[in-house]
Order: sequence, then C-alpha cells, then structure tokens
Amino acid sequence: MASLQADLRCRWPPCVAVATTSYGSSGRSSDRCHLTPSRRWSLQAFISCRLGYCNSMFYGITDGLMSRLQSVQNAAARLVSGARRYDHITPVLQELHWLPVRRRVDFKMATLVYLSLSGMAPPYLAADCQLVSDEGRRQLRSANSRTCVV
Repeated sequence: MASLQADLRCRWPPCVAVATTSYGSSGRSSDRCHLTPSRRWSLQAFISCRLGYCNSMFYGITDGLMSRLQSVQNAAARLVSGARRYDHITPVLQELHWLPVRRRVDFKMATLVYLSLSGMAPPYLAADCQLVSDEGRRQLRSANSRTCVV
C-alpha cells in the first residue's frame, strides 16, 4: 500500500499530489516525491493560477476558511520545494516568491481599486468604487486623502 501511495503521489496531476500529501505521509525523506525541474515549474504555475483565480472573492471570508486556503498553499509549497512537514513555511514561501493567501487577496483588492480610480478598470468595477470627495455634496476633511468608498 505504501508503494502505491508513493507511486500515485509522483505520477498523478499536481492537484491530486497536493491533496495526498497530508494523507498517510509519515514525513520521511524516502516517502517524499522528488520532482523534476519541469514538473516543479508546472506545479508552481498551477498552484499560483488556482490561488490567484478570483481571489478577490475571498476578501472578507472568515479566518477559518482563510486558514484552510493557507494550508493548501503551504502543502503545495512543501511539495514544490521538498521541505519537510515540520519545517517553517515562511522561508519556503519567500524562496518561491509566494505571498501568503491573505496578502494575495489584499494585493488583488488594492490593484482593483487602483485600476478603478485610474480609469483602467471595466465600467462595472469603476462604478462601485468612488472617492469620498465625489460621494457627497459637503466638503469633508478627508476629501484630500483619496479615501475610497466601495
């Protein structure tokens, strides 16, 4: 059974490989799959694409759901880098140039707000993002600070 699990971990698509890293793995170096550089790059691109897709929808979700997403990213980072389960994950994420999930979401939201305010976003996004100075008729103290109402 152990050889079957190791075989599946090495040959199946990356999404299954990430899911199987937390099941039945003892963390021994003989248990881990050694990825070729091409597989490592494709896995890294796949994970970045999946975590980046519609991640602005994750803005405001509960901490429990955010930690589940972070654990998926951590498992993928360990698989790509070959780090062990109990190694610190922050240096691994820095080495891969991956932002933690919450920071990815914050960055995506900041990018969307910037694009909306500068006129480079689609009209349906720009209509939902207005400056405070444009919002009311009264002159507010915060009118010069480029505070945004979403």
